[in-house]
Amino acid sequence: MINDQPEAGDMKTTATQSKTICFTIALLMLLVSEVFAARIKDLASIKGIRNNQLVGYGLVVGLNGTGDKSGTGFTVQSLANMIERLGIHVDKSAISVKNVAAVILTADVPPFARIGNKIDVLVSSIGDAKSLQGGTLLLTPLRGVDRKIYALAQGPVSVGGFVAGGAAGGGVTKNHPTAGRLSGGATIEREISVPMQGKQELTIALGNPDFTTAVRVRNAINTKFGRYLASTIDSGTVKMRIPEEFRERVVEMVAALESLQVTPDTVARVVLNEKTGTVVMGENVRISTVAVAHGNLHIVIKERTFVSQPAPFAPTPPLGSGTQQFKPEDGVVMGPGGQTVVAPDTDVAVQEENNKLILLPSGSTIGELVRALNAIGVTPRDLITIFRCIKVAGGLHAKLVLM
Repeated sequence: MINDQPEAGDMKTTATQSKTICFTIALLMLLVSEVFAARIKDLASIKGIRNNQLVGYGLVVGLNGTGDKSGTGFTVQSLANMIERLGIHVDKSAISVKNVAAVILTADVPPFARIGNKIDVLVSSIGDAKSLQGGTLLLTPLRGVDRKIYALAQGPVSVGGFVAGGAAGGGVTKNHPTAGRLSGGATIEREISVPMQGKQELTIALGNPDFTTAVRVRNAINTKFGRYLASTIDSGTVKMRIPEEFRERVVEMVAALESLQVTPDTVARVVLNEKTGTVVMGENVRISTVAVAHGNLHIVIKERTFVSQPAPFAPTPPLGSGTQQFKPEDGVVMGPGGQTVVAPDTDVAVQEENNKLILLPSGSTIGELVRALNAIGVTPRDLITIFRCIKVAGGLHAKLVLM
């Protein structure tokens, strides 16, 4: 008698394999969900924690004849004022500024920057200097929008390019020699206070406002701390109440928030750039049932001129015989034996592509649309026209953005 029932060992093996398969599937699903998730740090910022812009006006000296011309009044005036403050009286008309260039400085102060920290500075010429290569920026204050000085900049300018020319006016230019950078060339002299300890709430601002993403951020925060701390204000703002135990450890709480994983949601968009022929489409773009046919019409017109030359010793038509008499100003050379006539000739060629009609069913994804359009050989510029037509027909369920 044959026993079809599995033995106890086989049943244990089967159960173990089933558990392993289920665990593997769950792990794969978790990994897939994490692939499409992003940290709150990358999706949002905390209100009050941001960069602050600084600007200043200064002089770059030590240029090898590539500075501003003498007609640049503000450079001459600035150089004269600087020399006066150094205790030397000079006549502005006697100053040559070909080795000096007036520049504008811009810099960003990161949040929580302290006195003595170094920041980078961008230097840009505002006169008619040819190059800032080899120049040195003199001590320049950098001010904020409140006109207060927050940093001081000074040091050699790194251009990363050059310009070389001859007396005849020709030359060679590499990169952009009238803009440079001071790496760590400015020192923070005034701090911008951003108090963190003792705060009772945080305001989280999403980079791309979206109601679904805001709700997911709120749910992730409340799940993390096991209580209702966060609430959504609008599509781009989430407010979070700080518990009593974290009032003196706000930094630790912010660090825990930044590492939370959230899957962002976006509006379906199709971005078209006619200048470059670039087409970018999101994964949520959907197409209703539409039929697409696209063909290009090529028209080529060629103009050419041919000369009709008479045979040698051909008789000249007598005047008044009804034959048209040409003159030299008409483009005709009169000869004793005939006439040489210059006549235009035009060739027109028309070619039309014979593309097939494509039917896209309702709910087609963007991948199916791209494969179908590639099948008829459309170019990116053709895609721009096709998407516009589909949008007008009401078949494109996405926001069309033209750049």
